Amino acid sequence: VHPLWQSPLTIPGGTRQSPINIQWRDSVYDPFLKPLKISYDPTTCLHIWNNGYSFLVEFDDSTDRSIIIGGPLENQYRLKQFHFHWGAINEWGSEHTVDSKFYPAELHLVHWNAVVYPTFEEAVMEGNGLAVIGVFLKLGDHHEGLQTLVDALPAVKHKDTVIEFDVFDPSCLIPSCPDYWTYAGSLTTPPLTESVTWIIKKKPIEVDENQLEAFRMLLFTSDGEEEKRMVDNFRPLQPLMNRTVRSSFQ
Repeated sequence: VHPLWQSPLTIPGGTRQSPINIQWRDSVYDPFLKPLKISYDPTTCLHIWNNGYSFLVEFDDSTDRSIIIGGPLENQYRLKQFHFHWGAINEWGSEHTVDSKFYPAELHLVHWNAVVYPTFEEAVMEGNGLAVIGVFLKLGDHHEGLQTLVDALPAVKHKDTVIEFDVFDPSCLIPSCPDYWTYAGSLTTPPLTESVTWIIKKKPIEVDENQLEAFRMLLFTSDGEEEKRMVDNFRPLQPLMNRTVRSSFQ
């Protein structure tokens, strides 16, 4: 396991840690949950960065050009970055599970509440500061939209490498089915702050074996260090405690 996930990583007294196992039958249908509206401007995409535990695709979040609104959210939230978590093999890799079933990978699109907070760093520390869309990846057909990203990955193979990556619309990675689960949770990497409204899409997207394999060719390590393949970069499941998972569908 990567050092990031080795220590018992819970915030002392934390009651809303992520990820969790979503129990389909225990989730509560909420008729007041609105559809999520996603509006991304592909030109806000800036670069891809291997930060040593995933690769981040980062966006210009200085204005409201790439936002989400609706769903369980009271304000609009700006897109900051997206990244993935994946396993060494296809039997696991996702952070969240559904009825204890893992997917081979999970996409996280991270947004922050710029209506209430002046900076992303401040939003990270507050209860309603972040909104993360989670999308499961399953093995299946080749994903045309993802391929643009996959083609760029060899250039960020090593930790701390960054390349320009402009004009990409991440909405191509979000399933068209509007159904989602939502719950109050936390970041799954340090600082693990309990600031996240999670929006987990019910339907996965399909990617092929070669595309997943390209993720696994990345390295946790810097150039010149002994190579450690970037795999199993997910946090273990956390207890639900007394939270309710709501669903937008019956």
